[in-house]
Amino acid sequence: MRTRPFQQVDVFTAVPCYGNPLAVVLDGSGLTDAAMQRFAHWTNLSETSFILPPTEAGRAAGADYRVRIFTPGEELPFAGHPTLGSCHAWLQAGGQPRAGDTVLQECGVGLVRIHQAGTRLAFAAPPLTRSEPDAALLAAVMAALGLHQAQLVAAQMLDNGPRWLALLLDDPGTLAHIDPDHAELKYLGQKVGVASVKPSNSAIQLISKSSREARAFEGSRAASEDPPNDADLLVRAFAAPVGVPEDPVTGSLNASLAQWLITDGHLAAPYIASQGENLGRDGVVHISTDAGGQVWVGGESVTCISGEVLL
Repeated sequence: MRTRPFQQVDVFTAVPCYGNPLAVVLDGSGLTDAAMQRFAHWTNLSETSFILPPTEAGRAAGADYRVRIFTPGEELPFAGHPTLGSCHAWLQAGGQPRAGDTVLQECGVGLVRIHQAGTRLAFAAPPLTRSEPDAALLAAVMAALGLHQAQLVAAQMLDNGPRWLALLLDDPGTLAHIDPDHAELKYLGQKVGVASVKPSNSAIQLISKSSREARAFEGSRAASEDPPNDADLLVRAFAAPVGVPEDPVTGSLNASLAQWLITDGHLAAPYIASQGENLGRDGVVHISTDAGGQVWVGGESVTCISGEVLL
């Protein structure tokens, strides 16, 4: 064991403690898979990342660094907030991209481009595979979330490395009041992303206010401030199968949601997604597309802890 440079970064926010925290070990060289998994379990964050030199093939393709990403329970081939947070930490530690303002990250799904635009970073959403969900699984998940068929607008299986069952719901009030059976979701072995298009600023402000008051009356956890007035999509993510009952802000899910919802005409880019209100967070995800139709997922990051870790 030796000391290694370490940062804890809050992602999809410019304000500490309002986004999704990420533990970043800036030098993962020589660590075994078991050691990485043990540390990720110990941090008890939704993800912990380890930065390594690129593989030989990655370096030849132009990669600036390689990242391995772990939840408390397993390794992920790709995840969005660790992509932005790891890149932020790498740059803060003096990393210099080989290609100007574009960082090329190597991870389990291959190479991921990350653009720098001022203080905001944005990654190119990986290719998406999607399909109709199994009817029995969909019914079981809906029951575990306490949802009725009339509240469901559309559903898809989305896979861009992580695999999500994504549900588009009728309105933000339905989304805000979901109280999942996390034990049942873990038994079903399926991560679930739930979203709702915001109908209007005034409507969502009233819904958010009433849902906060209801949760306070019931003695459950209170939400934070209202979602950003310019948010177009509200998102929640439940990942009990990988040890994360509810994820504060989820880049991979927002990437695949964007590719689905834009393609099927539910939303137009650019748009802003808000996630984390039910956990007292205020995550803001910026979705855009370029001339070639590539979806980009962006957000701010802020370093909250900087130091060393013994690993």
